[in-house]
Amino acid sequence: MTRPGAVCVVGSLNVDRYIGLARLPQPGETLLGESLGTFPGGKGLNQAVAAARCGAPVRMVGAVGADADGALLREAMRSAGVDGDDVATVDVPTGVAHVTLLPGAENSIVVVPGANAALTPDHAVASSEGAAVVLVQLEVDPGVARATLAAAARTPDVVTVLNAAPVHPDVREMLDDVDILVVNETEAAALGGVAALAERTTVIHTRGAAGLTVHRRGHPPREIPAVAVEAVDTTGAGDAFCGGLVAGIARGLSLVEAAREGAAAGAIVASHRGAQPDALSREAVRGRRQSPSPAN
Repeated sequence: MTRPGAVCVVGSLNVDRYIGLARLPQPGETLLGESLGTFPGGKGLNQAVAAARCGAPVRMVGAVGADADGALLREAMRSAGVDGDDVATVDVPTGVAHVTLLPGAENSIVVVPGANAALTPDHAVASSEGAAVVLVQLEVDPGVARATLAAAARTPDVVTVLNAAPVHPDVREMLDDVDILVVNETEAAALGGVAALAERTTVIHTRGAAGLTVHRRGHPPREIPAVAVEAVDTTGAGDAFCGGLVAGIARGLSLVEAAREGAAAGAIVASHRGAQPDALSREAVRGRRQSPSPAN
């Protein structure tokens, strides 16, 4: 059972293998890469690490293989202060994401789920008990997300957060158990638009450099500007937003103030290579929040 006030992140753990390219190859074409790197990743682990570095006690729930990649991810959790006791070790290779970095800090990603597909609803539900905030994404089986959210929603005072990425049609069936839905422009459009989603739950609509909007029933939309940043690698910036958001919620901040924390965390990650840079910290988030952005 998680510690009082803790954030529980249920989701994926991957090793990110980076290659830098000037452009994507055409079918049948061979290109020489410009750089190569290996980093801990996965939407679930990225969000857990971000939440921990933003000041929340965090438990990670997921699965890795009994291999060198799994060991790397466990060390990443230990180093970031994330409780990984409920990350199962399974007889399947650890998940891998192949990340192609393109000019302008853009990226293209192919994910092979591996051990993430072995995470079961029963394990996720049991391991998320006792958390104050439960954060789920969809790089694991949607059935795991659905069961975790349903169980958490039945518990008084637990805040449930769903980052609907990668987008899946089953999200609509989960919304009754979701307190806060985080979607980007592509995800919102695929799910029927922000207006329709906001009729069922609170929606945070992220738009990259254009900032984000908080939609709450009974309140006018609240615009939050982006934090100024020179992007180096946008991989994991959205995950850092989610981690900063739930860390703020766990500390008792209002939703708008927690979203500002998330925006600052995302900006810090976008300005560094890899989805879990050491530069992200609660102090760094405070500093970014004090820096004006062009939208101000």
